[in-house]
Amino acid sequence: METLSPLLPREKLLRDGAMLLTDEELLALFLRTGTRSKNVFALARDLLQHFGSLHGLLSAEMKDFRRVEGIGLATFAQLKGIAELAQRYYCSGIRGINPLKDPQMTREFVRSQLAEEEREIFMVIFLDNQNRVLSHSRLFSGTLSHVEVHPREIAREAIKVNAAGVILAHNHPSGRAEPSKADRDVTARIIKCCQFMDIRVLDHLVIGRGEYVSFAERGWI
Repeated sequence: METLSPLLPREKLLRDGAMLLTDEELLALFLRTGTRSKNVFALARDLLQHFGSLHGLLSAEMKDFRRVEGIGLATFAQLKGIAELAQRYYCSGIRGINPLKDPQMTREFVRSQLAEEEREIFMVIFLDNQNRVLSHSRLFSGTLSHVEVHPREIAREAIKVNAAGVILAHNHPSGRAEPSKADRDVTARIIKCCQFMDIRVLDHLVIGRGEYVSFAERGWI
């Protein structure tokens, strides 16, 4: 088995920052070794192609790995641990922040939750009366191109956690973040429903692949 000297991706990370590493380089840095027939970069490339993306790799089940050469149970467990660590990192980072003062953190959090999903997911971030995050919840899930949203359920959940405001977010698995007429219509219905409960809707973020649209930035809220 060939062992990777971690200097190349590690040096790049230290010199340029982790954001400039490719998915293949990040995965190779973690794997460290290849197999008898593949160096670690070839293994990383093949894994990403097999599972479609980092999200596909990190969210795959154990049975999916049994058909992949070079991945044992120990590596599978480590990959699942990395996925959970990333989720907890973003969840712990978002709680208590003011999205109006740190919109980039909010966008990154929403993107981490929704960008790679293969079906539409509608998430709500609940805020207190000082616009600090109380909690978040994936309230509705749908198909590749549609999710059914019930405004009264959003208002009901907001009341449960004593929220004074909400930020709405959902993804477009197609990759295009541009909101549809249905997106704008359901947002208007949610705003109207929440107004009866004195709950403010601060924004609606639509997440695509590498892009987003903010209703607030567009002046629609």
